[in-house]
Amino acid sequence: MIDLRSDTVTRPTPAMREAMANAVVGDDQYGEDPTVRELELLAAGLLGKEDAVFVASGTMGNLVSLLTHCGRGDEVIMGDECHIFWYESGGAAALGGMPFNLLPNSRNGEMDLGRVRQAIRVTRPGYPRTGAICVENTQNRCGGTVLSLEYLAELSAIARDSGVPVHMDGARIFNAAAAIDTPAEEIARHADSIQFCLTKGLAAPVGSMVVGSADFISRARASRKIVGGAMRQSGVIAAAGIVALRDMIDRLPDDHRRARLLATGLAAIDGVSIDLNAVQSNIVIFQTEPAKVHVDFIAAMKAGGVLVSNYGTKGVRMVTHYEIDDTAIERALDVAATVLAGRLVAA
Repeated sequence: MIDLRSDTVTRPTPAMREAMANAVVGDDQYGEDPTVRELELLAAGLLGKEDAVFVASGTMGNLVSLLTHCGRGDEVIMGDECHIFWYESGGAAALGGMPFNLLPNSRNGEMDLGRVRQAIRVTRPGYPRTGAICVENTQNRCGGTVLSLEYLAELSAIARDSGVPVHMDGARIFNAAAAIDTPAEEIARHADSIQFCLTKGLAAPVGSMVVGSADFISRARASRKIVGGAMRQSGVIAAAGIVALRDMIDRLPDDHRRARLLATGLAAIDGVSIDLNAVQSNIVIFQTEPAKVHVDFIAAMKAGGVLVSNYGTKGVRMVTHYEIDDTAIERALDVAATVLAGRLVAA
């Protein structure tokens, strides 16, 4: 079965399994797990920040970050296509009492900077305080698009002038860096805090990182405790994260190349509508012809040995990762062409 549903389906590499088996561990709550600390310092260094904290998931990382930046009732500005709004169960609102101020994301994932400036609250009775501005990079629901450094610099300046922190959901920040051929540190410098996942293109089995200033991370550790994210001998899983950061970043352009092969191949199939300009990293989102219900297409693809994701009104999503090679791309395209020609249907 060729699994293109997400890069979260990746399994740990042999090097990761060996590192996990041999990890030196201690009680992380006492600050005594050397492997966790090694991972945290490695993550902070790669993004040019002072410190980092290991968390169980990207959703937890975003939640911990917002709980640290904001108080109850503080408003969070974010795009209407962002992961925090769509896929994180409203955690910041449910647990932190934070209302979301949603601004439209353009097709390339940007929020209009003029609207961002206007959305930042002035001090006035009855107004909530603007607690944070959130951006996502790469922008999942926009097709894995990458925010430019120029855009991030302007956004950061607007936020800084108003004394509002910027949090980046950088679940795939290393994909963003690979796509624009620049160090991830250059992207991260425009945010006060960044969450990134070890479990997507980097292929670790568990965990995400939150990075920021030493003071912010100190407070984030308390926020992590509040949401039950404190761990003990977590060096067992942190060891895989170290391998991910050392071994898996440089190969991400291979995933991007294969996503481009997939996208151009799909564009040549009758019944597929796709914006090739949006395919900038390892995510491919497309529509099938209106007469072909997405759920039927997805079921037929599965019958042909290819797993893909139903993205609702967005269409169908396919994501490349290290377990997908060129042969898998060719096979997926053959199955898609067969399905859309009506020669393969779900059992």
